[in-house]
Amino acid sequence: MSPAGLGEGQVGGSVRHFVEELDQLNNKLLEMCTFVEAAVQRSIFAVTDKDLDAAEEVLRNEAHINQIEIEIDDFAIGLLALQQPIASDLRLIVAALKINTDLERMGDLAVNIAQRAKMLMQAPVIRPMIDIPHIAGLVKSMVRKSIDSFVTHDAELARSVLASDTGVDNLRTANCHELISFMQHHPDGISQAVDLIAVVRNLERIADHSTNIAEDVLFMVKGIDVRHHAEGRQTEHNAVEPA
Repeated sequence: MSPAGLGEGQVGGSVRHFVEELDQLNNKLLEMCTFVEAAVQRSIFAVTDKDLDAAEEVLRNEAHINQIEIEIDDFAIGLLALQQPIASDLRLIVAALKINTDLERMGDLAVNIAQRAKMLMQAPVIRPMIDIPHIAGLVKSMVRKSIDSFVTHDAELARSVLASDTGVDNLRTANCHELISFMQHHPDGISQAVDLIAVVRNLERIADHSTNIAEDVLFMVKGIDVRHHAEGRQTEHNAVEPA
């Protein structure tokens, strides 16, 4: 008999069932990725192209994204409780839970951008957008790469997302400074400038969540923790002491 008094057929069936459940979790997370990436892209279109339909689509899909988040959490927690996975399977489930949270928050930020976009549509574009299309392009690239790194289990692609984060932070700072200067010289444009600052800050936060996803991919694929330079500390800790 196999461990826990199970026959070979029962053990094999249990393993197959677990693999099938992992596949279901992965597919549900991919569905979440698809909806969130679309929400981010539509929210950006809503700002840069004054696309009302895109903004409304983001708002309509918010509830669905929230529902998928709950389904993924319930599914992953059930696997942890009932299957007691180990090693790479455990890392996959833990990473799925964390990525799920980051994706849902990215969806919320896309909603925030869409709402600001609707407000910006009521007035002429200023200066024109203070380079927002540039920062938006970088953020969209980070979102796409972080999702692709998860789908393909590509550690190097995940690392490329981490490398892009500083560039987005720098652009956010430069954009905010320029918009503040604009408000000082054009009081009549303060309302629009405030909305654009909010858009920039929401884009930067989406980039942060993309970075979180990339970090979780590295944990899932390589079993390493790169948050707060933890990877370097782990390497130092695991180094062989000289004789």
